[in-house]
Amino acid sequence: MLGQVLVWLLIVYALLCLCFYFFQHYFFFRPEILPAYFNYKYEFPHEELDFDMEDGGRINAVLFRVPNRKGVVYFMKGNSRSIKGWGKFARDFVGKGYDFFMMDYRGFGKSRGARSESIMYSDAQYLYKWLVQQYGEEHIVVMGRSLGSGFAARIASWNDPKMLILDSPYYSFVYQIRRFAWWLPLRYLLKYKIPTWQFVKQCTCPVHILHGTRDFLVSYKQGEMLSETAPGNTMLHPIPGGRHNNLPDFKAYHKILYDLLNPSENEPGRSGTSDGGT
Repeated sequence: MLGQVLVWLLIVYALLCLCFYFFQHYFFFRPEILPAYFNYKYEFPHEELDFDMEDGGRINAVLFRVPNRKGVVYFMKGNSRSIKGWGKFARDFVGKGYDFFMMDYRGFGKSRGARSESIMYSDAQYLYKWLVQQYGEEHIVVMGRSLGSGFAARIASWNDPKMLILDSPYYSFVYQIRRFAWWLPLRYLLKYKIPTWQFVKQCTCPVHILHGTRDFLVSYKQGEMLSETAPGNTMLHPIPGGRHNNLPDFKAYHKILYDLLNPSENEPGRSGTSDGGT
């Protein structure tokens, strides 16, 4: 009897593992798909761009422009919706004198094509090189939020942008998923590893981490761990009381961004921890 129970438990466990392996895209990505004719409507002037990739994929992006720009923020968004809904983040940067550029990952919005970890890195790098031609590398700020933080760190590690800003980042995707799926053999099942900590360690530019102290989805501890990976050029900016999706509601968040993007007025340090006071 006990043997039969164990056999059934093993069968159920194996089925759960198979479901996780084949359907993990549905767990990690929650895209909003838009028709090609969809017209973006934002409160700031913008240009819609399409990039045809060598493998037949297509990346859709938007670029918000401001007069007398100081540079451009290359923003990599989180795992939900499309850039239609993420356009609201542009105001945090165009108001500080920066152009704002963001893309939809494959399968999101108007972007099309097969999606994988390596392909997402390659797409992000291709668009970075395009920005270098438009602005010069010394004027590019790479920023990633939540899921996008790992891809932003990968791009910053391959290049030499002005700085890297990580908003609510994870130490690694494996670490993050293991917090909720510790009972699965993730080493063999997980298709996305995204070792953010390794990328941060390889960065030569200043790295700034903004993380809410009450972030229960991507723990604040992960921000601390990332900052300890490369203490020489990494600064952690805690947002007291901040959660995962409400950092823009805090004055501290905007003050930190302003100070980082306007260093001539208030030059931030390259290491240590800011007070993040509200």
